[in-house]
Amino acid sequence: MITAFVDMLGLLMVVPLLPFYAQEMGGGGLWVGILVSAFSLAQLLSAPLWGRVSDRYGRRPALLVGLGAAAIAYVVFAFAHSLWLLLLSRLIQGAGGGTVGVLQAYVSDATAPKDRAKSLGWLSAATNAGVTIGPVIGSASLGWGESAPGLIAAGLCVVNMAFAWAYLSETHVGSANDPSVRSDVRPRDVIRRVLTAPGEPAPRLIWIYAIGIGAFMGYTGILALFLAARFGITEKTIGFVFMWNGAISVLVRALLLGRLVDWLGEARLSRLGQGLLAIGLFLLPLTYRVGSETLFTLPNGVGVEARFLFLIGVMTLVPLGTAFTFPCVTAMLSHVIDARERGVVMGVQQSFGGVARVAFPLLTGWAWDHLGTPYPFWISAALVFGTLLLAFGIRTRGEGEDAPVPLAFAPAPAPAAD
Repeated sequence: MITAFVDMLGLLMVVPLLPFYAQEMGGGGLWVGILVSAFSLAQLLSAPLWGRVSDRYGRRPALLVGLGAAAIAYVVFAFAHSLWLLLLSRLIQGAGGGTVGVLQAYVSDATAPKDRAKSLGWLSAATNAGVTIGPVIGSASLGWGESAPGLIAAGLCVVNMAFAWAYLSETHVGSANDPSVRSDVRPRDVIRRVLTAPGEPAPRLIWIYAIGIGAFMGYTGILALFLAARFGITEKTIGFVFMWNGAISVLVRALLLGRLVDWLGEARLSRLGQGLLAIGLFLLPLTYRVGSETLFTLPNGVGVEARFLFLIGVMTLVPLGTAFTFPCVTAMLSHVIDARERGVVMGVQQSFGGVARVAFPLLTGWAWDHLGTPYPFWISAALVFGTLLLAFGIRTRGEGEDAPVPLAFAPAPAPAAD
């Protein structure tokens, strides 16, 4: 969790500054889009490879190399004086950022099945805390010069590597220390199975994760436009909206998720999360239709309208839904696959999520321009509701240690020769 927090802290120190740096170097909106997409593309391609490396050689070396790549990227960012160097830094950074699946596999290795969803929720809370704090530190460090955010982020990566070297022990049973139990499952084997056998438990969980994360990213991308058009939110006040969403996400994952998993179980809680996410997306376009009468007045004289309270309630459903869905789905995925496959399968899960992160904002943006205000949210809501059909009937092992399961994604053996 500490490793994930510091890693995300460094990343978010530089990401919000990227458009401003690009503009200073003569880049327009297209270049900003290219720089943003470059990170996602590199992460998309590298995640399964990092997962396979961690399955064959261990989680620890994969994390250390990934953190080292991120440190190099931040140094390039700090001294970049051209758009092409900025692009190079983003590609290196995205390649190093492909270790998210490795971190999830590490947590799955290191925790008992009954504690996995709670632990993955803590991991997600740690990354969300880094998302909340990183931009503030990055902006404040500009007082020391334009290179300061990148150099500080690189320094944090080096400290993070030292911490991981000292305190992260190897957890994977199929690492280089135990070659007799390695898996030879390759990323393309997993991708092929997800595409051709979507009815199997592991592919179903990967599709649930990808559609859910895509819907959330589409919502995030279009939310500011909706709030500006319907509620008069500006660039000076939109930050409070995202701070609210981030705070709800962190608090629920840290304080509530574990208790609910113990009470409802991972499968029920993930379905509850999918339902809350879909309902929140569906209701959001309807919030501005609620009456604008003032319910009460704050001590500073500002009146609170009914529609704003309804808006806050509906928007709260979205981070609640994601907080319940993603850790539970990832924990369930760790149960239905062999421990030797965790790295590569969770890397592929991140790749499918990466595709969704790119596709859904494009879809919702197009729907906003051509279909009208409600449709970006309603399309996403319909797709998330559809994932509930995939969620039913998936059974995972109960409490205790993982029981042996066959390699779910291993290629079929070649037929014997005559």
